[in-house]
Amino acid sequence: MDLDGRSLRCEEGHCLDIAKQGYVTMTTSLAGANADTPAMVAARQRVLDAGLFGDLDTRLAEILADRGNLVEVGAGTGHHLAQVLRAHVNATGLATDVSSAAIRKAAKAHPRMAAVVADTWAGLPIRTGCMDAVLCVFAPRNRDEFARILRPDGRLVVVTPLPDHLHQLRELAGMIGIQPHKHQELVAGLTSRFNVIDVQQIRVVVNLDGPTASDVIAMGPSAHHVHDTHVNVNAVDVTSAVEITTLAPR
Repeated sequence: MDLDGRSLRCEEGHCLDIAKQGYVTMTTSLAGANADTPAMVAARQRVLDAGLFGDLDTRLAEILADRGNLVEVGAGTGHHLAQVLRAHVNATGLATDVSSAAIRKAAKAHPRMAAVVADTWAGLPIRTGCMDAVLCVFAPRNRDEFARILRPDGRLVVVTPLPDHLHQLRELAGMIGIQPHKHQELVAGLTSRFNVIDVQQIRVVVNLDGPTASDVIAMGPSAHHVHDTHVNVNAVDVTSAVEITTLAPR
């Protein structure tokens, strides 16, 4: 598609308008019940701005240092991709998410990043073999689509929570638990199309004030299940424990 003023047009005459916030909707179905709500997006933005995942962002920038065209799928507000772009002045990025509330934020996250409402499971609106890297942080994984859009020498970088991730808040607020064998399941689900080339873990303890800790409860998928996400939480030390798996197409 070619940029034509405030629209995208293809040679067959299809046209998609760019929203005034700077993003494009490339899905024909409504967001599902698990899509991030505006309240969840706002809570997540405050948590990310507070630096809970600062160490993760630094490591992602190192892993993706030599990649030019990047896409973050299920990107939410586009925070992680924006941090990578800030570290690498020659890289460009695309953020996709099924939540229009999240993508409105992502559209303004970085000047070298575009933002699109798209459903990872329904198919990504990206040309075959044009991406240097796919970044997937706590987001759905469509291995066939990831393999399709990556160049032969591309990289898939997947971030998943370890069992003790945010365990202090999970115990306090009854948040959704984390499967103990998540890495094994991740690898099993991707190895038909990818080879694992590196696995790293990041585990840090961060002191969160009460409002930020409450936002952590309200920002993620538990917000769809916890009866009252507006739990009054005092300042607390919280463990951020994640695993970064880097894979290459077969």
